[in-house]
Amino acid sequence: MQDYTYSERDLTFIDQLSLGYCKDPFSYLGIHSIDNGIIIRAFLPSAIACQVIDLKGKPVSSMLKIDDRGFFIAEIIGKKIDFSYRLLVEYEGETVDIEDPYRFKTHIQELDNWLFAEGKQLRPYEKLGAHLVTQNEVGGVHFSVWAPNAQRVSVVGDFNHWNGLVHSMRFHPDSGIWDIFIPNVQKGACYKFEVLDRNGVLRLKSDPYAFASQFRPETASIVSGLPSIVPVENTCRNANAPDKPISVYEVHLGSWRRNVENNYWLSYEELADELIPYVKDMGFTHIELLPVSEFPFDGSWGYQTTGIYSPTSRFGTPEGLRYFIQKAHDKGIGVILDWVVGHFPVDEHGLVYFDGTHLYEHSDPKEGYHKDWNTLIFNYGRHEVNNYLSGNALYWIERFGIDALRVDAVASMIYRDYSRSDGEWIPNKYGGRENLEALDFLRHTNNILRDESKGGATIAEESTSFAGVSHPTENGGLGFNYKWNMGWMNDTLRYMQKDPIYRRYHHNLMTFGMTYQYSEKFVLPLSHDEVVHGKGSLLNKMPGDCWQKFANLRAYYGYMWGYPGKKLLFMGNEFAQGKEWNFAESLDWYLLGEEGGEWHKGVLGWVKALNHLYTKTPALFEQDYDPAGFEWLVVDDHDNSVFAFERRAKNGGSIIVVSNFTPVVRKDYRIGVNEAGEYQEILNSDLACYCGSNVSNEDKFASEKIESHGRRHSINITLPPLSTIFITKTKKQQAKEAVQKKATNKKEKAK
Repeated sequence: MQDYTYSERDLTFIDQLSLGYCKDPFSYLGIHSIDNGIIIRAFLPSAIACQVIDLKGKPVSSMLKIDDRGFFIAEIIGKKIDFSYRLLVEYEGETVDIEDPYRFKTHIQELDNWLFAEGKQLRPYEKLGAHLVTQNEVGGVHFSVWAPNAQRVSVVGDFNHWNGLVHSMRFHPDSGIWDIFIPNVQKGACYKFEVLDRNGVLRLKSDPYAFASQFRPETASIVSGLPSIVPVENTCRNANAPDKPISVYEVHLGSWRRNVENNYWLSYEELADELIPYVKDMGFTHIELLPVSEFPFDGSWGYQTTGIYSPTSRFGTPEGLRYFIQKAHDKGIGVILDWVVGHFPVDEHGLVYFDGTHLYEHSDPKEGYHKDWNTLIFNYGRHEVNNYLSGNALYWIERFGIDALRVDAVASMIYRDYSRSDGEWIPNKYGGRENLEALDFLRHTNNILRDESKGGATIAEESTSFAGVSHPTENGGLGFNYKWNMGWMNDTLRYMQKDPIYRRYHHNLMTFGMTYQYSEKFVLPLSHDEVVHGKGSLLNKMPGDCWQKFANLRAYYGYMWGYPGKKLLFMGNEFAQGKEWNFAESLDWYLLGEEGGEWHKGVLGWVKALNHLYTKTPALFEQDYDPAGFEWLVVDDHDNSVFAFERRAKNGGSIIVVSNFTPVVRKDYRIGVNEAGEYQEILNSDLACYCGSNVSNEDKFASEKIESHGRRHSINITLPPLSTIFITKTKKQQAKEAVQKKATNKKEKAK
């Protein structure tokens, strides 16, 4: 070895490795067969000397330093390619015993490359990212990343002093994946990928598949290992069904409640202990979390994510989030995650121009840039991008136990001309405005979840009249389970903002939704979007003095909870927060104390009562999407701004909902009913306990054989001012009818 003769190959690799543009380091470094033995090559910048030792630490061979830039070589006669060794490296002032990463094999197999390139890898996160593994009885981390156009990719981190020359990765040309196993890297280590892009520019990128990330403003990924699979909580998954009650409490974890002492965020564990019991007590069935994937800018509320596989470190660790979800499940509460796959930010450490090409995004800004949000649009037509995103849906459901995904800004995904003027967008191949690739991606993802997630649901925030959003893909639909009813929300809020004296001229705003009610499976959303950007709070949208504002809001909530469709309410609205939501502050919980009088407590109690009535009354939820579950009783009383309708359960049980949207008490108001019998008022937004004027009906009242509204029987009731009341047959009447029905069925069977 003293008279080593350089080959042309040696010189080529030495130059490539030392200058940092080697694409195939494993073909030169590490252990390789030669005649009668093996050759071991190592690149150890700044090392003085090196020895090959066996696993017991016994010297096997000294290595010859063949280049001052840190290249060592040893030929060992009689050893075979499966020889396991370590390196004893001498540096200035210290000698270290290290594993040689270039002696270990890849975890990326031929099938993995094919599946990834074809877009058929259901769970790409099982291969890409940073995985804690053991190879040849040596623990460490297997790193892999997709960067097909890079000249070189290295892993850099605390473990190699962020030196990109040390751990150059192996390239798989069939898929564009780079990988390396680095021994002895520990859980908690910070890392990034150093990418020498196709243009020779050096980029430092966070891991797109990182399972944990540093706290902003730091941007490194953190080795944490792939979370284990969470057993399915069948109770919560079954609660996603269209014939179940779904009442969603939408939450921004950073501002629901904060530490009083320092205005700092609560941790996932603290939120589990405080938020979940509150949601349970209020009667909500689901919590919807605004995005919790890692994001750099607090003011985006999580909607500009740079790490879709990484729970934000603002509130703790991935384990902390899993604890939060488990605690929700323990209380029978489903968890919905706001999922953002329509765009991503331009932060340099993120996905943008990842390998010197427009890899995740479109190259043409007419296809790939959201000018409204200064974000980039995913190129859904690329198999690998499609895999990255659809795999993430399964990741949250299988690895964290998320029960449903609310997909953000679907309209921006499915239309190429979304928020664009003429000349600012590129038509699809047929000349249309639909983004065909995005539509395929959404159908593909929804099909995967239908087949793989054991009851996981998807909910589209889609603000247009695009047909079939919640229809099965087999029937040409997009395959979502539900769609937000933005039209209903906009119409009804417009109506409620009118002074009651003018509402008679806008009566149709409250009824128009029924003309398309059964075109989709709708959720009725009063979300965060309605209380930001100068829109004010829901309370301040209501007209009138203080009493009227609160009465209007209670009446509106009553109408909403009675109307067909699942319910969603953003945090703070349940107690009528007076000011617009501010993501940087806690909700104004003090309003439930003396400062708020009894007004806010009244709304809180009303929402709680609505939820508890709703969840135990099948007539209010079982047939949300069947015309048999709803019938107008009073639909055309414009002058009095009164609405009445009946909701029915599958077994025929019913409940009547009546709203009076004027501040006038209407005595002797007659409503036609479908069935004669004894009725009673069971819920009333005007009661004193909700801070109303306490106008109500007697405990029980019988229908009369007086024709009204096209029906032979009717009830004569008092309508409280600015109120919604719920009426049903008395228990005695229901028992009597049950006996009669049983007798009738018995006679039918006898025949």
